[in-house]
Amino acid sequence: MRFPLLLLALVSLLPAQEVSQSGLELKALRPMISQPERAPKAMIACASELASKAGLDILRKGGNAIDAAVAVAFALAVVHPEAGNLGGGGYMLVRTAAGKLRAIDYKETAPAAAQPGMFKARLDATVGYKASAVPGTVAGMAKAHEGYGKLPWAEVLEPARKLAQDGFPASQRMELILALQAPVMKQFPDSAKVFLHGSDQPLKQGQLVKQPDLAATIRRLQKLGWREFYEGETAHKIDADMAAHNGTIRYEDLRGYKAVERTPLEGTFRGNRILSMPPSSSGGATLIEMLNIFETSPAQLGREGSVEQRHHMIEAMRRAFKDRAEFSGDPAFFPVPVDMLTSKEHARDLAKSIQMEKASPSEGKRGDSSYESDDTTHFSIIDEAGNIVSNTYTLNSFYGSQVMARGTGILMNDIMSGFSNEAGGRNEIKPGKRPLSSMTPTIVLHPDGSPWFALGSPGSATIPNTVFQVIVNIIDSRMSLRDAIEYPRIHHQNLPDRVDVEPGALVFDVAEKLKAFGDNINPKTRSQGDVHAVMVEEGTGWRLGWSDGRRGGRAVGY
Repeated sequence: MRFPLLLLALVSLLPAQEVSQSGLELKALRPMISQPERAPKAMIACASELASKAGLDILRKGGNAIDAAVAVAFALAVVHPEAGNLGGGGYMLVRTAAGKLRAIDYKETAPAAAQPGMFKARLDATVGYKASAVPGTVAGMAKAHEGYGKLPWAEVLEPARKLAQDGFPASQRMELILALQAPVMKQFPDSAKVFLHGSDQPLKQGQLVKQPDLAATIRRLQKLGWREFYEGETAHKIDADMAAHNGTIRYEDLRGYKAVERTPLEGTFRGNRILSMPPSSSGGATLIEMLNIFETSPAQLGREGSVEQRHHMIEAMRRAFKDRAEFSGDPAFFPVPVDMLTSKEHARDLAKSIQMEKASPSEGKRGDSSYESDDTTHFSIIDEAGNIVSNTYTLNSFYGSQVMARGTGILMNDIMSGFSNEAGGRNEIKPGKRPLSSMTPTIVLHPDGSPWFALGSPGSATIPNTVFQVIVNIIDSRMSLRDAIEYPRIHHQNLPDRVDVEPGALVFDVAEKLKAFGDNINPKTRSQGDVHAVMVEEGTGWRLGWSDGRRGGRAVGY
């Protein structure tokens, strides 16, 4: 018997329960029934199908998930230049098939000449040469590859070099975003040459995007190794262009940059192990704290999207973000109390003040004034052996500072806006310091330690909340990977005291009840996050993957 299409659509929205139609029973039906991508051996999910396929090509040649991650990161720098990068930074979480867990912090650092008060206007911190901090991506990818990769460095960079040399068709998204960037980007000749036809005319969908300077830079990295970026011709070209335009990055800053390998933060939720990024990112601690607080409520508190579930989510967010504003920072400059923040005892103490039908007052500080852009990107990878990579990285704003360093093809970040421009505070500008970040690459393991799923998202301060909700959707609501990602989201960060709501995230009666509790509901037209996740299917071991429909992308496997 076939359901009529309309009935199927209605059934897809029902909670877990028995549903009967003309004598047909569907037991334990979960909300929605759409399925993710499936493959027997390996899966990659990222914001560009071209980049996913570049990583898949490396896996098929015998590389592992770490080799594929380097290939994807370099390929995204070519085909997804709004956020993919060599001139930015980020964080990678690695779980090897043997069970080794490592976090690689390759966040950008403030150059030696940087100092509080260096920006006279906000625009100076987001556009142009002074806006850039020392890039970490190449060093981060190299540290991951040296520690855990299998194939030669030159081989894993080859897909990106070919994409830069041969070109690829511009996407509709590239056309739309470049139209917004053109008025500012046009003043930077190398950027305009690649993306604006040399003037102020953005590339159109389908037009070929060739980047010969970037291809040449990648070729130098293949031949001479990753240090070429920080010590060789590329470093000298960046230094010369910065010096010519009153930028602050110098050759010595590049030569002195180091990616840092750290121990991931670890927590549990309903018995499952949660691995996430330690400081300098605030994301992992905030995520684990929210999950710990939410765990004090029953798993079947209320069905997905119910007022009970949303209320407890909001209260968990409110408390964790209060701590985030108080305790986040670069651990090289400030001892972040991660053991306290991620402890079950601390969560239980915070949860005691949650009332069933009343919003708590938002208290504390708003944190240092800084700007963290939504325009980041994430990718997740699992290979045949079970190695997993979860990686989030960025240029900060779309196309970073808009500057392409002369003769390199490398778009530079504008992450200096991620610091507070004022003196004092844990996020003030200091040479060598990493700015506040919310990036939350995460891996979830079953209670026995076997791999389950990996995920992450862009979205500045919304990132921990986005990852939090997807995890709850999977574990508590038992959604499929695809449905857990596509389900509408909310965001609260203590101050300002409001609940930002994606379209469809709160049905009318739930919104009205939350208002009656005292919540300030703020409907948003812009989507929240862009999750890319991979999963091991229970029972079969098949690899599942899904790339969020909010911005596009594609999960591919074999």
